[in-house]
Amino acid sequence: MSEAKLTQTGPLWLWTASNGVGWHFITIDGAAGETIAANEAMRRLELGRKRGFRSQKVEAQIGETLWSTSCFPSDDGAWLLPVKAPVRKAEGLAEGDEVRVTLTLL
Repeated sequence: MSEAKLTQTGPLWLWTASNGVGWHFITIDGAAGETIAANEAMRRLELGRKRGFRSQKVEAQIGETLWSTSCFPSDDGAWLLPVKAPVRKAEGLAEGDEVRVTLTLL
């Protein structure tokens, strides 16, 4: 499958584990989420197996910050994009901010 570019705007939210460690995410759903799911399914068919946690490699961009990461499926059919501290710091982002992200499926 060729590279696809997707855009999504949504709030930056914090998930906290029982041990107090937290991760920030943007939820990728709707048409963008469906495209990621279809791409993951095609990759699984091509390779005959799935990647860890059914993750999908992406190149993400928020503002001027571009980085490589993976999106992970959630139980409700959406995908979760982790946003690490260096990205949040570079773009001045905090929990609850509305964020526009561009994703390139790899």
